[in-house]
Formats: sequence, C-alpha cells, structure tokens
Amino acid sequence: MKIGGLRWFMVGLVFLATVINYIDRQTVSVLKTAISRDLGLSNSDYAAIQNSFLVFYGISQMVSGRLFDVVGTRRGFVFSIVVWSLAALAHATARSASAFAMFRAALGFGEAGNWPGAAKVVGEWFPVRERAFGMGIFNTGAAVGGALSPPIIAWLATVYGWRATFVVTGALGFIWLALWLVFFRSPAQHPWITEGERAHILDGASAAPAGKAWSPSWGQLLRYRQTWAVIMGRFITDPIWWLYIFWLPSYLQEARGFSLQQVGLSAWLPFLAGGLGALSGGYASGALISRGWTVDRARKAVMIFGAMLTPAGILAMRANDPYAALAWMAVVLFGFQVWVNNLQTLPSDFFPGSAVGSVFGLGGLAAAVASVLFTWATGRIVDRYGYTPVFLIAGVLGPAGLVVTLALAGRIGTVVVEPKEQAA
Repeated sequence: MKIGGLRWFMVGLVFLATVINYIDRQTVSVLKTAISRDLGLSNSDYAAIQNSFLVFYGISQMVSGRLFDVVGTRRGFVFSIVVWSLAALAHATARSASAFAMFRAALGFGEAGNWPGAAKVVGEWFPVRERAFGMGIFNTGAAVGGALSPPIIAWLATVYGWRATFVVTGALGFIWLALWLVFFRSPAQHPWITEGERAHILDGASAAPAGKAWSPSWGQLLRYRQTWAVIMGRFITDPIWWLYIFWLPSYLQEARGFSLQQVGLSAWLPFLAGGLGALSGGYASGALISRGWTVDRARKAVMIFGAMLTPAGILAMRANDPYAALAWMAVVLFGFQVWVNNLQTLPSDFFPGSAVGSVFGLGGLAAAVASVLFTWATGRIVDRYGYTPVFLIAGVLGPAGLVVTLALAGRIGTVVVEPKEQAA
C-alpha cells in the first residue's frame, strides 16, 4: 500500500504529541491558585517548582538532541513520551512542594525530547522549502495545547478535583505512543511512501559531507557562529513564551480578578493566536522561497516581522480593560511564534541532518537556562511588586534577540564544514 503526501501525516503525529506535551505542561499553571491554596505555596515556591521543570528540561534538551541523533527519531520519541507521561501521572500523588518539584523535574526531562525530535522529523520528511511550514505545523501544537489546556483543565478540576485532572492528562501520552509505534518510520524505511514523495523530500536537500555522515561533537558545533545564532536567539527570547505559559493563568486570577472558570473561557485566546503565528510564519517563509526569494532573505524578513510584534506586551500592561490586555497578549504570542518557528528552522538550514538534533538541543538548553533565571526573578518580583514589571521587561526581549541572532547568523544557508571537522 502506497500513500501520497505521507509527510503530512508524519508531522501530524508530531503535532499531536506537542498538543499533549503542552496539556501536561500547563496543568500545574492552570491549577496554580487551587494547588497553592491547598498546599500553602507562595509565588516563590511556585517559581521554584516550575524551575525544577526548566532545569531538567534544559539538561534534557541537550541530552535528547544527542540521543535522537544517535538512536533515531522513532526510538527517541518512545523514550521521551514514556518518561513524561509517567511523570505527569505522578503529579496526582504529590503532597508537598518538594514532591511537586521532583515530578516536575521528571516531566521536564521527558518533555524536552519532543522538540529536537520534532525538528528531526521535519528535517527527515520535508524538503528545504517546506521545512518552515512543517515546523509551523508542529509548533502550532504548542499553541493548540496551550489554548485547549485552560478550558479542559478548568472543567476537569471543577468536576473531579485537581488530582484526578493529572491522571486524565497524564494518560494521553500512552494513547499517542500506540499510534507512533504503528505508523512512524523514516522516509528511507517506510513501506507506504511513494517514490515520487521520496524524490520530493530529497529535492534541494543539503548534502551531507562526502563519506561517512558527519556526526559532530558539541565542542565542534560550538566553533560555528551559526550555532551561536541559534543559542543566543533562544536564550534571549524564549523567556517571553515561558512567562505566558507559567504565569498567564495566575496573572488573570490575581491581577485581573478572573475566576478559574473565567480563565478557562478566556486564557486560550493568546495561545490560539500563537498557533496562527506558527502556521503563518512557517507558510510565509516557504511561500517567499517558492516565489524566488533566497532562504536567507525569506527567513530574515519573517523573523523581523514576528520579533517586532512582541513588545505589544507593554501595551497589555497599560490596558485598563482585561480583555484588551488579553488581545495585546495575543499579538505577543502571534509574533513570538512567527519568530521562533523560523528560528527553530535554522539548525536544518545550516547543518546536515546528523547534526540538527544536537544544534537544536544546544539552543533548547540555552532557552531553558534563560527561562530558569527569568522564572526565578518573576516569582520574587511578583511577590514584591506585582506582575507589571516582568511583562514590561519581556516586551524588549524580542527586538534584542532579533538583533543578536541576525548579527551572528550572517547569511542563512548551508554551512561549509571544514575538512578537519569531517575527519574528526
């Protein structure tokens, strides 16, 4: 049996995994007020719990990137989904802040593998001109998961309580795992792919160095400024996303007076906008390339557009009406996803497939380190001064990250690997 357009089904599987990833991740954020009241947690305690997630998430971004490059995409995803789903289920048993921190750490270690793994799926299954759109599809899963989480989690918690909510959301990963094991293979191994689609995937693909596939170490990759463009872009700008992921539901309840039910009915809007941004950003750069723009010009034009929308968070803080503030926050996440979707495509633009997971993982580690620091500061600032200062700071990170990334990246295209690196 041969199936045309099989690559869209494969990226659809990764999209679904990403939706589940974010539902599991967001459960604590949506239920922060209820859990904090039950266990007596302060904002600083909550920040420490979320930072345990980010620390191990960052470590795993680097480790998982290397793991996926070594064992392959199929087995790498099996490892990641099992770890994060078991950890999500374990949250239901937590009786203290330390237990929550331990389970969040395990969740972060497992969930991080989704991102270098998804980048490898896109790099394996899509030609260069379609990769940003492929990245946009799976990145939309983050926004869809973020949008679905508030109403689903609020409803489950209202009806069944917050502990049962973790059981339901944690079980979703094992359902996905069954689909993955049945359907996913690489293009070279998949029995259902047509020869036409295989040729389409290889069209315009950057060739790996001659001879044995180049499998660089982290040290070798760090010698390239293109690697640092990915690292610094993620380091400077990813705290924007994590601020909204971790703190938006509690901001709406504590600063804007929303009930849990109101959060469920409205907090999805910025994340829906983020999903539209991921799709739009991926489609736009691919469409420009199809019209004859170079990869360099197309990626940069779209990245500039997205990054320059993120200061809208400053306007959100100045809005008197809470729904106007939500609208400006929707602009922020739309712009952020336009930006980051193309930023996350750069590893496959710069490097052969054997290095994509590792470069992506290094960028993910940098993103996690920065987000740990920002989250730690957020907890303390919110306890003393409220939410406004941190959202104002986040408003300048997008333009700053844009300038640094473009300066380091130079011309976007395939890196010429030095002969001594190939031989190492």
